[in-house]
Amino acid sequence: MFSKQRILVFVIFIGIFSLSYLIGTQSKLSNDESQTFLKEFQKVVKGIDAIGIFEHNASVALPMFIPGLGLAWGTFAAWSTGVAFEALVTTTPTLAKVPPLALLYLSPFGIMELMAYSIGMSRSLLLVLVIIRKKSLKTELRHTAIEIGIVVALLLAGGFIEYYMIQHFGSNVIHTKSSL
Repeated sequence: MFSKQRILVFVIFIGIFSLSYLIGTQSKLSNDESQTFLKEFQKVVKGIDAIGIFEHNASVALPMFIPGLGLAWGTFAAWSTGVAFEALVTTTPTLAKVPPLALLYLSPFGIMELMAYSIGMSRSLLLVLVIIRKKSLKTELRHTAIEIGIVVALLLAGGFIEYYMIQHFGSNVIHTKSSL
C-alpha cells in the first residue's frame, strides 16, 4: 500500500519532530514563567478524561495534514511541547534527570503521538509535492483519508492509555519548587 519513499519521509519527520521538541527543551524559562505555564496547564487538564486527551491531541494532529501549513504547525507543536517539558523541569527538579526524548520514546502514548504527528506532517509535505508536480490528487487524497483514520485510531488509543496511566500512577507528579 505504501512505498519505501513514504516510509522514508515518515521516518524523516519522526526525526524533525524529535529535533524540534529537543530545541524546545533548550528554552530557558524563568521560574515565574514556568509557574505561570504550569498554573495554566493545570487549569486546562483539571478533570480531563481519555476523550478530552484524545480531543486535544486530535486538535493538534489534524491541522498537520494541511499541505504546507501542516509542516509549520507540526514543527511549532513539537517545539512548544519541548518548552512545556522545560517548564516542568524548571519547577520539578527530579525531572531534570529524565532525558527529554524519554517521554516521547519510552511511554506508549508518547510513541503513539509521535507516530501520529509524524504521519500528519509527512503527508503535508507529500501533498505539497503532488500539487507542485501537478499530479492527480485522487490517490493522494485516498491515502490521506486512510492516514487520518490511522492517526485518529492512534490518538484515541493513546488518550485512553495516557488517562489510564494518570489514574494508575497518579496525576500529582508535579511537585513544584518552593518560591523563596
